[in-house]
Amino acid sequence: MKKILCATNEGIDAKVVAVEATLTKGLPSFSIVGMISTAISEAKERVKSALLSNDFSFPPKRITLNLSPSELSKSGSHFDLSIALLILLNNDKNDFDEWFVFGELGLSGAVKETIQLYPLILSLANQGLIQKAIVPEESLQKLSKIPDITFYGVTTLQEAVAVLREPDAFKPSLATAISYPFYEIANERYYYVQEYKEDFIDVKGQELAKRAALIAATGMHNLLLEGSPGCGKSMIASRLQYILPPMQMREILDLAKLQVLEGREPDFKPHRPLKSPHHSATAASIFGGGSHNARIGEVGLANKGILFFDELPYFSKAVLEALREPMQDNKIRISRVHSKVEYPADFLFVGAMNPCPCGNLLDENKECRCNELEIQRYKNRLSEPFLDRIDLCVVMQNVKVNDQSSYSSKELHKEVVKAHIFAKERGQKLFNAKLADEDIAKYCKMDSVASEVLEMAVDRFALSFRSIKKVQKVARTIADLASSEHIKKEHLLEALSYRRR
Repeated sequence: MKKILCATNEGIDAKVVAVEATLTKGLPSFSIVGMISTAISEAKERVKSALLSNDFSFPPKRITLNLSPSELSKSGSHFDLSIALLILLNNDKNDFDEWFVFGELGLSGAVKETIQLYPLILSLANQGLIQKAIVPEESLQKLSKIPDITFYGVTTLQEAVAVLREPDAFKPSLATAISYPFYEIANERYYYVQEYKEDFIDVKGQELAKRAALIAATGMHNLLLEGSPGCGKSMIASRLQYILPPMQMREILDLAKLQVLEGREPDFKPHRPLKSPHHSATAASIFGGGSHNARIGEVGLANKGILFFDELPYFSKAVLEALREPMQDNKIRISRVHSKVEYPADFLFVGAMNPCPCGNLLDENKECRCNELEIQRYKNRLSEPFLDRIDLCVVMQNVKVNDQSSYSSKELHKEVVKAHIFAKERGQKLFNAKLADEDIAKYCKMDSVASEVLEMAVDRFALSFRSIKKVQKVARTIADLASSEHIKKEHLLEALSYRRR
């Protein structure tokens, strides 16, 4: 019995599938077993046609293909090539147990690319399960970005047979690096791109909000912007993604996987995503779901980037309350009868809201049409536990005719990069907003005056344990922007000023 390795998706992760074949005497037949989808069942006709088109004789035997483990549901046409090779090479003296083989077969024997290949192989690589693989030639441009894997690109079934029989006669594809600027700290490269399609120079006035945006981008802190319609809330949120910190190669590859799962062509650009679902979007589209296969939603697709909720109070209560878990744990769990899936959801949350239903409460030049009950009902849409997970709360200033532009995105991005380097050089691996409790004690060290100020603030404002930690983490980011080793009084006071009142 011969065996070749392949894989299938289970949620966002890949599971190894062993493709086994036996050819026994009996009435000629061809069957594939192992909880297969329609796409795999149809592989029988594609494989038969590909073999006959390339002068390979189809064995007049009882052919049984098993995709193991049998209890795992399998889908995708990328199993075609491994099935065909097992039939062709069943009597070959060599073993192929260490080979992964991926590719869809055309009726002529051509090996074709499928959209599932990149996320499958990247997931296998992240788990350390794959060393060498035969893949379609047209997939190499994307797949060669994944390090530590030996790829053999083939265009036809005959080439795949030749590679398995004599791999030393073929030159494998070498890993290619991405061509973006980077800096290196502790043997780790951090890539960035200086493209600002939407620039902070367009935002006039709003200096406090820009400062809060800079702090949020540097430490990946959750941000809430409150202000009148047209004051620049959405402008700031849309420009925030261009000044986010640089990315490691692992993050770039993971982002490319999410782009493929979203149905887009991966660009391997060190540019963090921005997802902005409409307030009428369903919970399933935001968090992911499905009756059988739990698919990824906007929260998962925003991983390592920004999740922006405009008109925040108009999102359903169920969505806002469900968002508390990923905001706290940086992951989203979806449970269905047929599947239970966990997606990473490590994002920067940005919310924008009006001060009242009509939006004119803070505008001194307009009259607010809302009564106290309507305003209270509007604000009560956001629960206390949800708001407790927001690090920075900013009330936008009123727009004035003589407001001027101040900082450009390029200048703000330079500040973010400088603070990022400062944090990494002290050995910190996570962003300040994502620090665990033990990391806070290690990295968020305050001088004596700052410690006294924090103690006074705890008594005066009755801060919860979570609020204390959030103030410390925001103060750490402000200290990083000032290149200060310790958190000082002025850093802590500024952090306290962004608390929700």
